[in-house]
Amino acid sequence: MSIFIGLLIIMVGAFCQSSSYVPINKIKYWSWESYWIVQGVFAWLVFPLLGAMLAIPEGKGVGDLFALYAASPRDTLLTMLFGALWGVGGLTFGLSMRYLGVALGQSLALGTCAGLGTILTPVFTGNTGDLTMPVIVGVVVTLVGIGIIGLAGHMKSQSLSEEEKKEAIKDFNFSKGIAVALLAGFMSACFSIGLGFGSELKFAETAPIYSTLPATLLVTLGGLVVNAVYCFYQNGKNKTWGDYKQGELWPGNLMFCALAGVLWYSQFFGLSLGKGFLESSPVLLTFSWCILMALNVTFSNVWGIILKEWKGCNGKTIAVLVVGLAVLIVSSFLPQLL
Repeated sequence: MSIFIGLLIIMVGAFCQSSSYVPINKIKYWSWESYWIVQGVFAWLVFPLLGAMLAIPEGKGVGDLFALYAASPRDTLLTMLFGALWGVGGLTFGLSMRYLGVALGQSLALGTCAGLGTILTPVFTGNTGDLTMPVIVGVVVTLVGIGIIGLAGHMKSQSLSEEEKKEAIKDFNFSKGIAVALLAGFMSACFSIGLGFGSELKFAETAPIYSTLPATLLVTLGGLVVNAVYCFYQNGKNKTWGDYKQGELWPGNLMFCALAGVLWYSQFFGLSLGKGFLESSPVLLTFSWCILMALNVTFSNVWGIILKEWKGCNGKTIAVLVVGLAVLIVSSFLPQLL
């Protein structure tokens, strides 16, 4: 029963993450770099800090959290370093959806992230014993599902006219989007590696459901620094500093940025809580990253359908998409059955 609860919590987090780009579409008159960094402050600083505070035992304070980091400088620095590398993936992740849409962009980027994050984390942290056959089989099946969805995207690209593509996704560019999505997936896998290096950054008294939240804060902080540097550079290059001076836009835009931020962070909050219920299954603990990414892909395609990004595709293309989604759903619990 605890395993079911853990998977359900991760599923809810994945749904929230996949929904996080919907509020962004409601932001008015701000350039990409302006709204990206504002929502990033919520997604990568405010809510991760609040989450990490839940991991602080009774009788201790925020100062003790930073003392915990200072006591393990190597793990702290490596966790933030891989967070910075993940930050590069976060930048290109947004571009992948710009060129491919929410559904296909997230599918390819998160699919690459799922496989590499699950495999490379034990390799980098020296815990290769976690790469059991059920875990490897689960990763392979997940990548097969991603590949099928990618095929559906290619079929979509071939079947629609340029006008239809632009109608569904304004800046649709299949070849450029594929390259950006694969890069985003590769760099985004560094989030999982960062969590691996930060696995010991926790208080002994902390409940298992909150134990990864201090490390999550360090990873997102590393990503925030990279994204802030890039976005502020773009503000200067594109002369969009004026976005922040439009006082009348702040109430609405700030609300949607905050909503996007909390929805995005929910995936890792849910991952931490969910893993607390999976401790009886070492296989699912190792595979939990892949489960989260696979569910993110599944729900992002559901949103893609709702947002009519697959509008105009023939029945064969939709059938291939559905098969890919079914394979992803199966992959989420397959390792537990092996």
